Amino acid sequence: MARKTDHAVEVYPADVVKRNAVTWDGMAAEIVQATRRERLEFRFRGARHLLVLCEQGVRSEGDTFVEGLPRSTLRDVTRKLTFVPAGRTYQEWHDPRVLTRLVYFYFDPARLPVSDDVTVTSTPLAPRLLFEDATLSDTALKLRRLIETAGADNGPYFEALGTVLAHELVRLQSGMPSTKAPAKGGLAAWQQRLVTAFIEDHLAEPIALTTLAQLAGLSSYYFCRAFKQSLGLPPHRYHNHRRMERAKLLLAKPVPSVTDIALTVGYSETSSFTAAFHKTIGLTPTAYRRSLT
Repeated sequence: MARKTDHAVEVYPADVVKRNAVTWDGMAAEIVQATRRERLEFRFRGARHLLVLCEQGVRSEGDTFVEGLPRSTLRDVTRKLTFVPAGRTYQEWHDPRVLTRLVYFYFDPARLPVSDDVTVTSTPLAPRLLFEDATLSDTALKLRRLIETAGADNGPYFEALGTVLAHELVRLQSGMPSTKAPAKGGLAAWQQRLVTAFIEDHLAEPIALTTLAQLAGLSSYYFCRAFKQSLGLPPHRYHNHRRMERAKLLLAKPVPSVTDIALTVGYSETSSFTAAFHKTIGLTPTAYRRSLT
């Protein structure tokens, strides 16, 4: 039986995997990548909920066990998910045919988010073994890519995406659909946090409407209407507004130059930045900087 640990899944032998973990408020995520094709064992029992995404896993032999469910000896477990409620035992072993790659997400039960469109009952969360859910998988993979490329450095976007994953997990458990039209015509609180954080972290890049709509789990049509209802501007204008606000903060400093600021907020030509800034603020960047002295 697995030893109780609230820290992380135990892996045996430990020296045949690489681990990369990030912790934030109420949650943690960890990528576990095998470096050699040797038998691997995984064990966990703790006070946190555990969501397992097997990003890559094909085994000649092995099984997966979650307390309260029958064991599974499924060979190809790629893109399969497993949910382990707090306090239950999780055990798994692989005699791998490919290098196993797993992503673990740990949730503090007391910190599971509750948003306007999700009602959490007092019913305990149920274990689930090697299931598929496209919404959960896609969000989990976005988090995995973020961990690999930037760790927690993307700040608000990282935490917002983790919050979305928790919301999707709660929806799945309650049997509610993963997407729906926004309540009262606007974005739900978690949707607004996610898309605005994404915009802040990608100010210097063009952002397609479809990208933001997918993050919120809505069609482009509903998303555009809901975004304007909640934030007062269409997504494109909001993006431009936030660029100009960032530029104003940078112009308040003696350095960098106007050209450097233009590049920072996504304009390859200083003249284009100057025209956009003047149209939005009413002053050229140079005049605005002088007005602050």
